[in-house]
Amino acid sequence: MCKPTTVYIVLTMFKNAFKTTILLASMGGLIVAIAGILGGGSSGSVMIGLMMALVMVGGSYWFSDSLALKSAKAQVITEADHPEFYGMIRDLSQRAGLPMPRVAVSPADQPNAFATGRGPNKAVVCATTGLLQSMTHSEIEGVMAHELMHVRHRDILIGSVAAAIATAISSIAQMAMFASMFSGGRDDEDRPNPLAILLISLVAPMAAGLMQMAISRSREFDADRGAAELLGTGQTLATALEKIEAIAKSTPMAVAPAQAQAYIHNPLAGMQSRGVNMSKLFSTHPSTDERIRRLRAMTF
Repeated sequence: MCKPTTVYIVLTMFKNAFKTTILLASMGGLIVAIAGILGGGSSGSVMIGLMMALVMVGGSYWFSDSLALKSAKAQVITEADHPEFYGMIRDLSQRAGLPMPRVAVSPADQPNAFATGRGPNKAVVCATTGLLQSMTHSEIEGVMAHELMHVRHRDILIGSVAAAIATAISSIAQMAMFASMFSGGRDDEDRPNPLAILLISLVAPMAAGLMQMAISRSREFDADRGAAELLGTGQTLATALEKIEAIAKSTPMAVAPAQAQAYIHNPLAGMQSRGVNMSKLFSTHPSTDERIRRLRAMTF
């Protein structure tokens, strides 16, 4: 008979596989719809949109890890580069029953971390320099256990694909906005309505962001719970989140909004101190206070 934890992991995997399917279909459909409107509704424009959707979805699947690492300016390291951190990841992976992932470090000063890749056999876990320098060994362990739970639950693909496609949709929307500026006031069979183009440029990024939000918040709680179970306590991760929350407010991090959902803590939170409330606009993370409360209430 399966243990409750094993059943929970299996159910989480199936749930995330279903979400991935819905996400890919929704994002692909949105791209096709945008292309159709931009092309005046012709069958040719719809076919071009379908081809674009297939390329974007396929590229997001195969190259999501490379895109995430490039966005974070992260470098994959070896054990010789950082033996203590690399050894920690190896130990946590063995305890979690996972293949050893690639390990990367981002030069960002803000303490943060993320996991990406197509699955456990293609996973990458990344910590920022700020995390490695500002946290204790046990706090770093709590954070990285959380990231490895994203790998074990197989939800890193969801976030990676969502980020990549949301970035692509935002790019298309920007192109649509420029097109509306030079389309003039005419509305004929060969040219889409400029007002429709302008509407796309405003609505498409919002739709992509809402799709990301729908798949991001609950998985953070799931990963917190898994990390606490792996370590036998939720206290170390709770303490790490408290410190990350405090430091992030005074240490902004330059990250594309579409990539923000991949991190353990919203890296855009520090933008509030500069008068740009980006953390609320792209709020893919649950309340840190609520996460800490749940972690501290866990008993093993």
